[in-house]
Amino acid sequence: MKLVILDRDGTINHESDEFVKTPDEWVPLPGALEAIARLNHAGWHVAVATNQSGLGRGLFDVASLNAIHAKMHKALAALGGRVDAVFYCPHGPDEGCQCRKPNPGLFEQIGERFGIDLRTVPVVGDTPRDLIAGAAVGCPPHLVLTGRAASLKGKPLPDGYPAHTRVHQDLGAFADWLIAKVPAPRPVS
Repeated sequence: MKLVILDRDGTINHESDEFVKTPDEWVPLPGALEAIARLNHAGWHVAVATNQSGLGRGLFDVASLNAIHAKMHKALAALGGRVDAVFYCPHGPDEGCQCRKPNPGLFEQIGERFGIDLRTVPVVGDTPRDLIAGAAVGCPPHLVLTGRAASLKGKPLPDGYPAHTRVHQDLGAFADWLIAKVPAPRPVS
């Protein structure tokens, strides 16, 4: 199975310092949904690993989070794309859980659910914590210069990123790179 793990806020959709709390506040980044659809069409499955501490802070509830993800799924379906599963951590940064990135708990759950060795699964995100969490279980790290990483365009990566982090302008550029690197299998005639 070909699987990619994506961060959500700042990678797929616009980031908000006030948290994305409603479907109306969830706005995809330009080209991000099309990139996911291209990955799907090339045979890739997509999982999302996202910190959602707004749940634990009482800023929104699970029904609102589900409505946000339903909007994402519907927008993807309109493009012929899909996210196979969304894994989220509801805990705040001071709760000491193992599922909040940069801890690897969400990635371990994804590996279990899909029954896959994560050392072949790229992780894509816009913050060091996204990539550190994935690298902790062996995922090759890929930074997109969107969301919180937009300020790094044209600059060398600062300390704090995993070794061998590959940098892409956005999710579309990552998808183009991955599809060119690992093309879809050709049908047998």
